[in-house]
Amino acid sequence: MKETEDQTEAGGRPAEAEPLARVEASGVTIEQLEELKQRAIKADENWDRLLRVTADFDNYKKRATREKQDAIKFANESLLQKLVPVLDAFDMALAAAQTMPPDAVQALQAGVTMVHQQLKNALTEAGLEEVSALGQPFDPNLHEAVSQQETADAPEGQVVQQLRKGYRFRERLLRPASVIVAKHVPAAS
Repeated sequence: MKETEDQTEAGGRPAEAEPLARVEASGVTIEQLEELKQRAIKADENWDRLLRVTADFDNYKKRATREKQDAIKFANESLLQKLVPVLDAFDMALAAAQTMPPDAVQALQAGVTMVHQQLKNALTEAGLEEVSALGQPFDPNLHEAVSQQETADAPEGQVVQQLRKGYRFRERLLRPASVIVAKHVPAAS
């Protein structure tokens, strides 16, 4: 068989024989060279996979951040849906108050009381609860003492008057109750 010019080099050996000759001269066997080629292919595959996984993870982080922001942004939506009918009832009560004769105050008062109860029910369903204070021992975790009052009618440290209601949202204190606490009456000397 006669070799063509493009298959041979200047020295007359086949073109692919020279790299093999160099590999054999360096002490690396053809099997080792094939193994290195396979490892290089596998390394390229792993690199491509790493790039895809990294891109997927970055996309996941962006999506999770966006979903978290949306959850925060729309967290009060269900509460507002419960409060809108209460707002409608207040609007109707105000409209009725403008057209009522002056002696119909009792009917207006009954209507406002019903709206107040509707609002309290909506807030209770959402997880809001009042902090009981009056007659209870002062608890700095639930109450805010704004003053003390000397009295013989209640033991020292007991709440004798509530100035503003306190509220909890589920287990967390939303606002402490503002209270006046009983103080021991000093003995007359």
